[in-house]
Amino acid sequence: MKINVPLQACFLPDQYTKHAATTAKVDNKYPVVSFPIEFKDVPEQAQSLALTLIDPDSIPVCGFAYIHWVAANLDPRLTKLPENASQSGVVSMTFGNNSLAGGLLHVTDERLNRHYVGPTPPDQPHDYQLTVTALDQKLDLPDGFWLNQLEQQMTGHVLAQATAVLPVHN
Repeated sequence: MKINVPLQACFLPDQYTKHAATTAKVDNKYPVVSFPIEFKDVPEQAQSLALTLIDPDSIPVCGFAYIHWVAANLDPRLTKLPENASQSGVVSMTFGNNSLAGGLLHVTDERLNRHYVGPTPPDQPHDYQLTVTALDQKLDLPDGFWLNQLEQQMTGHVLAQATAVLPVHN
């Protein structure tokens, strides 16, 4: 299985990060327009896809790997997840909580805490890890699930997995 996200000059394009236009942000702070993802060679027996976008470079900054996007139960026949799929509803998916929903930050706006919230590296360029997993079943997860619940339900059901590193400049 392969995934591809278009980059510009080796970085995630600005319109999906803290450099996005004000109209692509909530509260003029949080970029919410998700980037497109192309899927190739998804196993034929796949019943669903799951995705995570995590920033391990945030550990020295905030003490944990920041979760920017978690989603499950995407159609495995997708060849492309279009731009802004996280907010637009054009593609059906089950939305997981990102780090804004956690007890430290506890943002209650579901446009922010259960959808894509774009990278905003404060100190230096960060490498964000996008992982897409093909599964042999749909997962029994409600909107608002946590990353650990996704990982638990994926155990024993992974058919293929692909990871792309998405650099973002500060």
